[in-house]
Amino acid sequence: MRSDEGFEVRLVAVAPGRSLVYHDAEWRGALVMVERGQIELEGMGGTLRSFDRGAVLWLAGLPLRALHNRGHQPVVLVAVARRDEFSAAAGSYLRPPTRGDRDR
Repeated sequence: MRSDEGFEVRLVAVAPGRSLVYHDAEWRGALVMVERGQIELEGMGGTLRSFDRGAVLWLAGLPLRALHNRGHQPVVLVAVARRDEFSAAAGSYLRPPTRGDRDR
């Protein structure tokens, strides 16, 4: 995590073959860029959408179930938000994966 002029930058890495369970509050107020790899977003109804390096995303408030890395290299997401947005989020998506995070 880096901060500058009231903003915070967070790096979120998803290892190859791993998934992160989506928690809306963890992405509140953040503009997210796919820095490396390809991330796949899984909607609540099972719809899948993939985004490659360079894509800019807004993940807050979406009906998502999980974020998947189905590739062979780590995915790195860069999230930028005002410091108060990240501070207000419940938990931190910099947390290590837990058993509740699904492997696929």
